[in-house]
Amino acid sequence: MSEGFDRERMILRELFDAAVAAAMPARMIPQHIPEPPAGRCVVVGAGKASAAMARAFEEHYPGRCTGLVVTRYGHAVPCDNIEIVESAHPVPDAAGVAAAGRIHEMARSLGPDDLLVALISGGGSSLLTLPAPGISLADKQAVNAALLASGLPIKRMNLLRKHLSAIKGGRLAAAAWPARVLALMISDVPGDDPGTIASGPTVGDETTLAQARAVLAALPAPLPETVSRALNNPANETPFPDDPRLVTVENRVIAAPMMSLNAAAERARAHGITPIILGDALEGEARALGRQMARDALAHRDDAPCVLLSGGETTVTLPQGARGVGGRNVEFLMGLAEGLNGAAGISALACDTDGIDGGAEVAGAIITPDTMARAQAIGYPLERALERHDGHGLFARLNHQVITGPTLTNVNDFRAILVTQ
Repeated sequence: MSEGFDRERMILRELFDAAVAAAMPARMIPQHIPEPPAGRCVVVGAGKASAAMARAFEEHYPGRCTGLVVTRYGHAVPCDNIEIVESAHPVPDAAGVAAAGRIHEMARSLGPDDLLVALISGGGSSLLTLPAPGISLADKQAVNAALLASGLPIKRMNLLRKHLSAIKGGRLAAAAWPARVLALMISDVPGDDPGTIASGPTVGDETTLAQARAVLAALPAPLPETVSRALNNPANETPFPDDPRLVTVENRVIAAPMMSLNAAAERARAHGITPIILGDALEGEARALGRQMARDALAHRDDAPCVLLSGGETTVTLPQGARGVGGRNVEFLMGLAEGLNGAAGISALACDTDGIDGGAEVAGAIITPDTMARAQAIGYPLERALERHDGHGLFARLNHQVITGPTLTNVNDFRAILVTQ
């Protein structure tokens, strides 16, 4: 690989690192520490960043707090008084169900002088799993697996999850009434809607069982009959925003994708590169967005050196029997490389800010103008990897992967397309 490509890869990685650093819990949590209540302070939470959030909260809180948060396996951070439980993501397991049950009971134990602090981040929809009455863990696992393969946007996925849960869609906050509830959230969803982050356990829900049934009907895979029955049970309707049990709740989004894009833009300017922010909430099929952005990058050649920055959450619709190991960021990059077709002077990075893209413990990858040619030379052409949805397989062979390990934050996907000529 040429010296020019090495420099471009270094710059792209710097931009990604700046984006992640801007959303770290240790940086954001201290700005939102509440005053101690007259009674108890109980800290609960769920998400890939929740353990790091708990640690930062515990270090800066001026009183005594106890509690429990559940995070993904490998994402634990030791705390003194807040218990950390690890469970499975993206398909829930029994450890997550047990932790969610305990969190629910902690909330129910609170009185009017107490404070419940909920630390919520991306991944919480799977990690905070407490099946609604009539639903088993196996049912929830089947639903999650079907949603992950569906290509549906995250808002519609979480709409269904809320109505199959005893803790999401505002139910955690309702359980804590009449205690005060303060939810501190790191957003990993387009639009930063608090009700969509981890399926909104502390946020009143405007959606209905009828809408959840419509999402279920759109899923191609057959699901257990118990799921349909649960969605016809009026008891599984979520608390609406005007529910009187939610009047003591405050939801704050303390870190969001645009903050990270702005941090990356500042870093680009330090290199003399003009940042162009395309948006923090881009959605759609990953490879299709990649092809579209290839056209955008080519159209910005007169602005070189520049970098096109974007965030959001794309989707990958998987056919039955898909054989590859992929994720939405590497799928995006394959579509982008296909659209660029080896165009000189354009390189790109796409990574998930939590360090995990889809089906591999890999944040994402980088492409350079020679990516297609190198893939052909090693006998694994781009079109074959695309057909198999095997982005991680391709980029591992090319040594183009970005591997960070758990970053302990999550502000969704980060994309940077560097145009140098």
